[in-house]
Amino acid sequence: MILSTGATFEALEPWRADEFAAHLDRAREHIRPWVGPSFVSTDLAGARATLTRYAEATARDGGRIYGIWAEGVLIGGVMFVEFSAASGVCEIGCWSEPAGEGHGHIGAAVRELLRYAFEVRGLHRVEWRCRSDNERSIALAVRLGMTYEGTLREAWPIAGVFYDKAVYSLLSGEYA
Repeated sequence: MILSTGATFEALEPWRADEFAAHLDRAREHIRPWVGPSFVSTDLAGARATLTRYAEATARDGGRIYGIWAEGVLIGGVMFVEFSAASGVCEIGCWSEPAGEGHGHIGAAVRELLRYAFEVRGLHRVEWRCRSDNERSIALAVRLGMTYEGTLREAWPIAGVFYDKAVYSLLSGEYA
């Protein structure tokens, strides 16, 4: 699929592990403070394991991961961190290497996930969780029309330090 920004958006599957590993080499230090440590693979085996976890979750109608390619290069992506059709709730996350920022690719891709969650699957609630000091992520949640619900104190452990996690959401009745 081509996003409104001109970037390509599609499932990020295990057969793309080499490409994902190379992308993480470019993105690792930039995203490390903002994503879970299991996501920041340091080698091909780790990249393949991450993509395989998501492929298995997708097969169970759970989480999903998608890549964003600009001019043929993987520059970031979005995912359903959690996805439960039974409960009508999902959580969306994103990441980008520096070259992918500032072009609107992530916002356009998240809008596709929102469309899928609400229009295709009929979910009731989409959540967005990020470190409370992640200004770029919070700004995107606000641009997407999400409502700030509160802060989970010291709920995000990274390298032995606990950070606060901000929670935003969008309900199906608020989705436009």
